[in-house]
Amino acid sequence: GARLALGGRHKGPLDELATSVEGEIDTAEVDLLDAGSTRAWAEGIAERLGQVDGLVHLVGGWRGGSPIEEAPLEDWDVLEDLLIRTLQNSTQAFASRLMASGHGRFVVVSAGQAQAPTHMNAAYAAAKAAAETWTLALADRFRGTGTTANIVVVGAIVTPAMRAESPDKDFSTFTPAEAIAGAIAYLCSDEAAPMNGKRIDLRGAV
Repeated sequence: GARLALGGRHKGPLDELATSVEGEIDTAEVDLLDAGSTRAWAEGIAERLGQVDGLVHLVGGWRGGSPIEEAPLEDWDVLEDLLIRTLQNSTQAFASRLMASGHGRFVVVSAGQAQAPTHMNAAYAAAKAAAETWTLALADRFRGTGTTANIVVVGAIVTPAMRAESPDKDFSTFTPAEAIAGAIAYLCSDEAAPMNGKRIDLRGAV
């Protein structure tokens, strides 16, 4: 089976997650906003686990809700760090290792707003669009190497716990967390080898 390496700003929650599932899981505290820290994490993974075959970017965050003429520009600063800088640092740290694999996989989770922005979520939509563009450029870099980069597009996410807490709520426009996990697993598989620079849209009824 696959061996997983989980990185985040706080190691405790990662350790808790690691104990809840089967398999070999490596956890580390890493600041993805720091390029040096991210590269050191990548080097440590290679030393501890060997070849790196996949990277999934799951860093998220949201700011918005104000008309575009009133939106605080500080929202952009926060979202640029969360959604773009962490993506840049992680892909630069791992790209050469993914290509060396010969069948490396990169997946980023994005949002429908990247392709359909509204004036109430301009900064968020712009940051997600930038992250998608970076990923498509990465896919171009991977072309012909056997390594791929793809995008999973989601809406608001619903979990089994949320359904249990609100059984009468209409979640038809939400994206099930299980569907996201399934799409990521597929894109990391050999069956998805022909897919590079593609979007898988998992949004519900819109």
